Parts: sequence; C-alpha cells; structure tokens
Amino acid sequence: MKNTVPIKRNSEFLRLYKKGKFYAGKNIVLYVMKNGLDIKRLGITVGKKFGKSVKRNRIKRLIRENYRHYEEFVKNGYDLVFVARTNEQMPDFTDIRKEMKFLLKKLDVFEQEKWYCLKDG
Repeated sequence: MKNTVPIKRNSEFLRLYKKGKFYAGKNIVLYVMKNGLDIKRLGITVGKKFGKSVKRNRIKRLIRENYRHYEEFVKNGYDLVFVARTNEQMPDFTDIRKEMKFLLKKLDVFEQEKWYCLKDG
C-alpha cells in the first residue's frame, strides 16, 4: 500500500469509534472520519470471537488485499477502520471485495469518477 499509513494506536481507533461515521455490512463494518491530513490511514480489527489466530489473520489479509485494489480510488484525508464481523462461515475474496466497494461508496469516500475513467479507457 503506497499511499496509506497504518493506524496503530488504540486512542486513534477509539476516536474513530466514538466520533466517526460508520456503516455495517454483512461481513465487515467500516468506520470513516476526516483526519485533516493529506494522507489516507487504515486500520483493521478482528475480535477474538471471530475465531483462532489463523482465522483472524486470514480475514485481515483478505481485507488488506481488497483495500489495496481500491486504494487509488479512496479519497485522501480520511481515516478508515475495517472491523470484521463474526459469521458462521469465512467470507471469500469476492464477497469482501463487493462489500468493501459498497461501504466505501455508501460513506462517500470512493472517487467514482476515477473508477469510471479507468473502466472506459
């Protein structure tokens, strides 16, 4: 991820949970808040109820890889936190991809014009 800085401090996560906008999907929840900087910041969290460490790390890798595909279409100046929701079955790559695009559009962080320009050209 070239233009994205990770969110690592617990206080930054808590600030997003309290003050940020959020929208919940079937597999992931996205919290968004303006950060006043000219960079994107990303955090990914998975609770222990999701499963053992293998399963938690797998879902984090899926979220990170899908975000990498949409990174250039996400507006600068936002903090994003993806939270994996517990589910009976593990979501696959395409499920997360569709849901991530839907959530980014819903919270008005996705630059639709860039997306259409690349699709046409």
